[in-house]
Amino acid sequence: MGSVITASAARARTSTHRAARGFTLLELLVVLVIAGILIGMVAFNAMPGERQVLQGEAQRVALLLQLARDEAIVRNRPIAFEADSGGYRFLMRDGNKWQSITQDDLLREREFKRAPVAVSVAPASAAETDPMRIVFGREPVDKPFVLTFSAGDASVAIRADGVGHFTVE
Repeated sequence: MGSVITASAARARTSTHRAARGFTLLELLVVLVIAGILIGMVAFNAMPGERQVLQGEAQRVALLLQLARDEAIVRNRPIAFEADSGGYRFLMRDGNKWQSITQDDLLREREFKRAPVAVSVAPASAAETDPMRIVFGREPVDKPFVLTFSAGDASVAIRADGVGHFTVE
């Protein structure tokens, strides 16, 4: 009787062997490779490209240009936007000198996230200055212009229609 094994006992013994078996080395390697590929894709997509960074900067600058234009009209004083390859700032006319706006948190001096950035404006002003400068006067209508930011192969433009609308292209 000791050597007779019932069918149910044999099934129980084989099922415990299968359950305790675990994963093979090949199965673990496949899972690790898939996980590595997924993590690499997420990391690559999480880092914004040059165009995305410029697009974000241009959106911010367009909103600040709108604010500066409105402030020039409300304060009845010219306000200028000035930019170079490292960053940009807003200036207010004080007598016959331009003074950097330091009291206003929104119109404070800022650096580009990924400098250097080439900045150009069209049509170019008659008096080319370095850094480049756009002046908003007290009048609600100005000349239209296109402000372009370029870095590497990426380029983004802000189009101003002259009556206060700034669009990023």
